[in-house]
Amino acid sequence: MNMTHYMELLAVNQPWNLIIYMVIPVALAESLVATEFFVVFNRGKAAGAMRTLNKYIGIVLGFYFLGIFLNLMITAVPGMPWRGTADVLAVGSYLSGVIPLMGIALLELGLIGRGKTEDEKLKLHFILLTVFLVVAHVAMVFGMVDPTIMGWTPNGSTMNHNMPMNHNMH
Repeated sequence: MNMTHYMELLAVNQPWNLIIYMVIPVALAESLVATEFFVVFNRGKAAGAMRTLNKYIGIVLGFYFLGIFLNLMITAVPGMPWRGTADVLAVGSYLSGVIPLMGIALLELGLIGRGKTEDEKLKLHFILLTVFLVVAHVAMVFGMVDPTIMGWTPNGSTMNHNMPMNHNMH
């Protein structure tokens, strides 16, 4: 089966690539989501340890994903022979996750959102986390698609969708 570069990255060098590029970021992101629920639920009350945990997970995840982004942008993306639309959507969405995650890290470090109230920061944090979840799921969905379904052929050309279908009606 043909696969996108996203899926190939996770499939090669087992189990290390899967752990580095999927397990660690997903575990951190799911932890961030779980703690986010508690922080939002307790808004206006003392969130205490859960808020502190949420803050540190956001910082670690942001910088961890920045490392992934830089690594892939330096070692993998330049000169990558794209495997069609699914490949571009999968890899592009995965890499774009750095924007909301670094936004969360910078927000938690007080480098952005300084003039905002706590409620405004909480809202921005929630929005950035939601954006990350959307782009991560787009990456996963298109990453699992056989790229030939969206017009790519292994020889690098695009499929001719105007070719007549061969219907054998015996």
